[in-house]
Amino acid sequence: MRFRLITLFAASALALTGLTGFTGSTRSHGGPCRNGYVGLTYDDGPSATTPQLLAALRANHLRATFFNQGNNSLDRPDQVKAELRAGMWVGNHTFTHPHLPQIGAPATFQEISSTQWVLRDITGREPTLFRPPFGETDDTVRAAEARIGVLEVLWTVDSQDWNGATPDAIAAAAHTLQPGGIILMHDWPPATIDAVPLIAKDLAARGLCAGKITYTSQDVPYGSQFFHAKAVRP
Repeated sequence: MRFRLITLFAASALALTGLTGFTGSTRSHGGPCRNGYVGLTYDDGPSATTPQLLAALRANHLRATFFNQGNNSLDRPDQVKAELRAGMWVGNHTFTHPHLPQIGAPATFQEISSTQWVLRDITGREPTLFRPPFGETDDTVRAAEARIGVLEVLWTVDSQDWNGATPDAIAAAAHTLQPGGIILMHDWPPATIDAVPLIAKDLAARGLCAGKITYTSQDVPYGSQFFHAKAVRP
């Protein structure tokens, strides 16, 4: 299975959704991005607070990947389009946010593939990134990912914003990000929006920039498992 995933994703590692007109800096030698890139990710949207989150990211010259649910995207298609206009990337987070290892192969395939259709219809682009809800994955989930052609994106840092973390705590979690690392955040907590300027200030102080997420052949630890995604220069 690992060989199949590597073969599938290596050819499409650069095919991420997003806009090329974003004006944020991408210098990497002696400039603001001298120490590399990290991946900021937001799950579960779009939500009622997506406009405020996008405004905070734009104001602080940050880009991020939004892992959207299919049902929420159907309810708020204009917000999915707004994410792209703001220079963000859009990924797949299933249709209804189930525990995938508990629902069987056919339902897992349907959850992922139906969201591909929804997001493609809204944006005109096929998502290449997928995050399983709760970070729960297994061989069945990964077989569906390979069949559909999406890269599984887990995380190296959990912000705990879903668990009531304060803006300062979320920013402290982001401070532990290493180059190439990916942080889990969510679209809906108000504290996550308030943390954006704190994260931006910390990244700038450390010579890091927010990048896009792509395939890597390296094993990235995730609990007792590994995944194959990292943040790179946009």
